[in-house]
Amino acid sequence: MYAIIGGSGLAKLSALQKQRRRVMRSPYGEPSGALTFGQLAGREVVFLARHGYGHTIAPHEINYRANVWALKELGVQGVFSVATVGGVRADLGPGTLVVPDQIIDYTHSRKNTFFEGAEARVTHIDFTLPYSARLRAALLEAARAAGEPIVDGATYACTQGPRLETAAEIERIAGDGGDLVGMTGMPEAALAREAGLEYAALGVVVNHAAGRGESRQQVKLEDLENVMRQTVTRAVRILEQAVQGEP
Repeated sequence: MYAIIGGSGLAKLSALQKQRRRVMRSPYGEPSGALTFGQLAGREVVFLARHGYGHTIAPHEINYRANVWALKELGVQGVFSVATVGGVRADLGPGTLVVPDQIIDYTHSRKNTFFEGAEARVTHIDFTLPYSARLRAALLEAARAAGEPIVDGATYACTQGPRLETAAEIERIAGDGGDLVGMTGMPEAALAREAGLEYAALGVVVNHAAGRGESRQQVKLEDLENVMRQTVTRAVRILEQAVQGEP
């Protein structure tokens, strides 16, 4: 069974058949909400809305440890994460779907490891390649099977939020090598690695990042909803193919 974590625009997975919910507790507090089980394209999956089912949890307030712990406790084989992002790189405009391969973390003050406290041993993880090569390949192959254009590889820059970035901050991110900007990619990816879960992300570009393209003067938030809705629908088609193709 695979897990899907849905971000903004994917607070519920309507394509999921035979749904049932389960409330879980963790040593780290409450997950973002009940976990929803069901069949996607005939395969059993579990879905979790990262921001809660009413989209009420801000990026910096998400209990990432509880979310990842709950999925690990269920014994899932891997995690497909869906996240809305802004495009920093010129070719990553609204409506683009991307499978990132790298991360830069600009967040702070988030609970970002399971290994802390007086009783915990100092534990390091290798994070050279932060995403699972196998699950990345599954998403790319699924996009081809679904006939959906997709970009293979980009660096996801994770900012603290909940505000959007300034144009100067986006310039800094671009100079650091960031191609996409979002607020939820970390510590989620690192915690999945600590938990031994394979993890890959599907980035849904809903706007040009601040100071770029149509967002040169401002990010028009009222325009994002339509792009988000259309592009997330395409992302779900890719997820349906991805879970079908996995053993």
